[in-house]
Amino acid sequence: MSGLEQGGLAFVVLLAMLAIGVPVGFALAGVAAAGLYLSVGTTFMLTTFKVTPYTLASDYTFVVVPMFVLMGAIAGRAGIIGDLYAAAQAMLSRVRGGLFMATIMAQAGFAAASGSTVVASGVFTRMALPEMLRFRYDPGVSAGCIAAAGTLAGLIPPSIAMVLYALLTGEPVGALLIAGILPGLLTAGGYMLGIRIWLQFRPDWAPPMTEHVSWSARFSALGRVWSVLLLMFLVMGGIYSGQFPPSAAGAVGAAGALLIALSMRRIDSRQLWSALVESARITAMIFIIVIGGLIFSRFLLISGFIGDLRVLIQSTELGIAGFMVMTVALFLLLGMFLDSVSLLVIALPFLYPISQTLGIDAIWFAVIVVKLIEIAAISPPVGLNLYAVLAAADKMVTSRDLFKGVLPFIAIEMVILALLLLFPWIATILPETMG
Repeated sequence: MSGLEQGGLAFVVLLAMLAIGVPVGFALAGVAAAGLYLSVGTTFMLTTFKVTPYTLASDYTFVVVPMFVLMGAIAGRAGIIGDLYAAAQAMLSRVRGGLFMATIMAQAGFAAASGSTVVASGVFTRMALPEMLRFRYDPGVSAGCIAAAGTLAGLIPPSIAMVLYALLTGEPVGALLIAGILPGLLTAGGYMLGIRIWLQFRPDWAPPMTEHVSWSARFSALGRVWSVLLLMFLVMGGIYSGQFPPSAAGAVGAAGALLIALSMRRIDSRQLWSALVESARITAMIFIIVIGGLIFSRFLLISGFIGDLRVLIQSTELGIAGFMVMTVALFLLLGMFLDSVSLLVIALPFLYPISQTLGIDAIWFAVIVVKLIEIAAISPPVGLNLYAVLAAADKMVTSRDLFKGVLPFIAIEMVILALLLLFPWIATILPETMG
């Protein structure tokens, strides 16, 4: 069999295993084990399974993963999310659709202290959805807004998706994290502008607000967001200025979140233990998937799949534009049936080498890929954020209403994606100026 045939068969078997419920990391490793055994024999297969997990887990650079996860877990338990939402809600209390915008702003702020789209979606559903329904906002659009705004954590640092991209490609973590800032802010601004435009045509989605919040109450609520601003300054300021590497930035962020929580007397030993356990569980899950993905990518390389695919694409003379169109189509199609992490780990091992052969800027390509997997996270029928919202909503909204309600935000995402494709400098300008 040719390299393309071997790789194609491996993807078919992999998708079949995922369809019957085999965990992603084990499915990737299982297919890779069979492929390596048939391609190069037992010795190389066993050596790969021995060396790859140790090499990844022992690399100090990747301590950033558990540290960023821990920072988000502590920030969530310290009530920082509630402060953000209360401040945004107070400042936008007299604006039509203000709760939509408050949710977007608060989730953008929380993204700077978390990094997990699923966590953001679940937490804000429990907090914001009852408030929206109390003011007679459209249930489906409200839930769709929460799910879509949760994807901001994929771009705004500290982004777990960007860290995963670095793990899979070897690109510098710090530059990737910084690259997500402007695209993340552009996405948040696009959501807010888009929802204002949509409300001109569908005012029934958000009735006029009747509650009045005094300016003193607004400034009082705004004054409580200092914790997020401090965390942003500590983490991203340190990375951008070169004062410490991303691995240290994660530790600084986690320690900063803990000190802030203790100073505000909002965390006890039980909650801290819960945050530690959650961080360990999420980190283990991520590393199992990434290790499986790295072994699978080794099989794709050894089998000749990547080389043959590169030759095929070059022979068709797609060029950069054609390759990017193919990448967007692939992610949008597979994103309807695979969760974000699985999609990233499965597709990146063969797309990234080809992108570099074509001379595509690695940082820009990373931002495009992360944007695509975040669109996948809100694409029915398998969007991970959608099910995080449904689980947290506890029957306050139906899946049908949510799937319809998220469509306006997917349309906004398409516009933002087009801007990122047309103007690569949005992703590259900040990393180019790093100290």
